[in-house]
Amino acid sequence: MRDERARGLRPGRRARMMGAGVVHSSSSHVARHQVLQELAREVGETVNFVVPEDRGMSYQDRVETDWPFRIQLPIGTNVPFHCTASGKTYLASLPKAERRRLVHVMHLEKHTESTITDPDTFLDELQDIARQGYALDRCEYFEGMVAVAVPILDPTGRYCASVAFHAPEQRISIELAETKVGVLQATSRKLTETIFSS
Repeated sequence: MRDERARGLRPGRRARMMGAGVVHSSSSHVARHQVLQELAREVGETVNFVVPEDRGMSYQDRVETDWPFRIQLPIGTNVPFHCTASGKTYLASLPKAERRRLVHVMHLEKHTESTITDPDTFLDELQDIARQGYALDRCEYFEGMVAVAVPILDPTGRYCASVAFHAPEQRISIELAETKVGVLQATSRKLTETIFSS
């Protein structure tokens, strides 16, 4: 597709779907799921592999928790960029000018009392996320749901997806969730090796 702002071309929807299909059908999909299963055992909650699409972040793979009380976001679900941990990791990965442009054209819909709807406040948070390397969802999308996400990078250091986990606030506080960042980052590195190994 022609991208007038970038004065060039970008992959269209069909090209992105074809690329996702290639990754999905390959053995790397099986290996990726095994890595997610290991992470789910370590954190004890539902974990997700999430990629950006035009309509928001798309859940491409997940491992559900065994807890009977859980939040259902099935594979194929699209969630907003601005109030989810995975969406924020994507936005924070963008160059500052592109990040600012995108945030100022986004509809920052208020989903809960915690949702950030002021563009400048949100841009400040994205700057912090870019610096620290992970994002939190402090009940910003669903009341009572917390989440943590880290970016997955390709071998050149470019963002390609996020790995995240979410849980009911009744079971895990945002402070406790944040202590799992190191485990998520280790999983992110393992996913980079798994997805991009020759």
